[in-house]
Amino acid sequence: MKKEEFDILTKKIRPKLLSIARKFIAIEGDIEAEDIVQETFLTLWELAEQNHPIKDIESFSVKIIKNICISHYRKVHLNSYSLMHDNYIGGTEATVLTDNEDLRTIKRSIYRSLTDTQRKYLYLRNDREMSLDEIAQLTRKPKTSIKSTLSSARKKMLELIKKQL
Repeated sequence: MKKEEFDILTKKIRPKLLSIARKFIAIEGDIEAEDIVQETFLTLWELAEQNHPIKDIESFSVKIIKNICISHYRKVHLNSYSLMHDNYIGGTEATVLTDNEDLRTIKRSIYRSLTDTQRKYLYLRNDREMSLDEIAQLTRKPKTSIKSTLSSARKKMLELIKKQL
């Protein structure tokens, strides 16, 4: 196909291709209709240069432009989908990290207001998940004393939390 023939054909089918591209842009929006039409003409020219048999250039051009539109759509949506929905190993949302840091700060602040014994018993009970019997055996203190100390520590912590609210 000669350049002059190609120019005549492209002028004839350009309005229809622009219409298809504009409909696609109404859905997608991030690419220009003219760019899609130019990409279609480039593909059409390359196929003509390779002597690809084209029976109906208008319907073939429509098929090409639709395929190009779908390719653009998939490229944009696959890239954005994979970024939004993949769970990356070791990745955590920023709000979760911030919330966890806030909780650690509050916990440190409240624990500082407790006595050493209260902190020790809370650590053994909550963090190490030891039973009252295990704590009594470890500290060689009566179980009732440990229970009372934990109760007063929790009561004091609750008062401090209420003050902060």
